[in-house]
Amino acid sequence: MRVKTGALAMTLLVACSACGGSTRSPTDVVRDWSAALGAYDNVRAASLFAPNAAIVQGDSLLRLQTERQAVAWNARLPCTGKITSLKQNGSAVEATFSLHAGRNRSCRDPAGAEAIAVIVVEHGKIVLWDQIGSQIRLSH
Repeated sequence: MRVKTGALAMTLLVACSACGGSTRSPTDVVRDWSAALGAYDNVRAASLFAPNAAIVQGDSLLRLQTERQAVAWNARLPCTGKITSLKQNGSAVEATFSLHAGRNRSCRDPAGAEAIAVIVVEHGKIVLWDQIGSQIRLSH
């Protein structure tokens, strides 16, 4: 029975990978994106976005229709951030980042600033990046 179960599991794994499924969790993709951004690897960061991914910042909606647009959008982000919190609900991840300047990034946010985004990942690619808030934490 064990052999049949193992063979069935292997068959399903191969079938799912052929369909474009991803075994990486949405939180893994968010961590990968954040690491690429922190390394100023905009090409790698862009590769994590699906074609036609939606970017929402305030009242602005942008569609990244091509990888070139995704590279440019990632390159324009003024800050990099250290992930301080990840909360996953299905394919959506609420990510909180502690913002700071990085190599070739000119972050103007004060020390302690945080940004919060909901990032939706489907089949290992970001389909929605929605900045839902920001805040400044003051230390006493």
